[in-house]
Amino acid sequence: MTHKKKAVFNWSGGKDSALALQKVLKNQEFEIVALLTLLNEDTLKSAVHSIPLEILSRQAKSIGIPLHTVSFARNLNNYSEKMTEIAQHFKTLGVTHFIFGDLEISDAKNIREQLFNPLGIEIIEPLWHKTSTEVISEYLQSGIKSKIVVTQADQLDKSFVGQELTEKLILNLPQNVDPCGEKGEFHSLAYDGDLFKQPILFKLGETIKISHDINLANGETKTFNYWQAEISV
Repeated sequence: MTHKKKAVFNWSGGKDSALALQKVLKNQEFEIVALLTLLNEDTLKSAVHSIPLEILSRQAKSIGIPLHTVSFARNLNNYSEKMTEIAQHFKTLGVTHFIFGDLEISDAKNIREQLFNPLGIEIIEPLWHKTSTEVISEYLQSGIKSKIVVTQADQLDKSFVGQELTEKLILNLPQNVDPCGEKGEFHSLAYDGDLFKQPILFKLGETIKISHDINLANGETKTFNYWQAEISV
């Protein structure tokens, strides 16, 4: 019997994470020992998608994999240090791989490899080498269901928040918006499909406008505005 490689799956709670994890579980090459999620230490919501910890816990329970969270400051300034600690912790448990749901449109894989490879952790990207069009087509055929919970305000107005991510919606996105939202135009919450043993119950309340100051690679700080759903159980 061939032993599976131990891996940690980096879980955002959104559609790309759900699709990538579903592919990994079907492939059966890896034993996923944990879903790792980054939380805003002030809100206890996921760092980008703003999904509350209670909903993330429900997702993990429904999937059947333990959730491991790590809290960060809002600006993620201590990301490298904390992720190094996390990688070293999981190495003691026999983990050799970290898996992410990034697309090739971003430079995420190179950045992750620079951080984790020196620690003896290999990066796996199941959605890499696919275009956004290919990934969203695969998502629409996967059976996974998700709703948009965050939009970048200058790309998509608040009417998109709370909408089901369907083929019709994707076709009606503005031309400048990536169909997977891979440039940050929107983020989603996955709540149903074959990946889950039972649907994730949640409520979408008021849509509010928030701002984040992001530190850019050139040293500048830029303010981004978002429409965000208030999510509750």
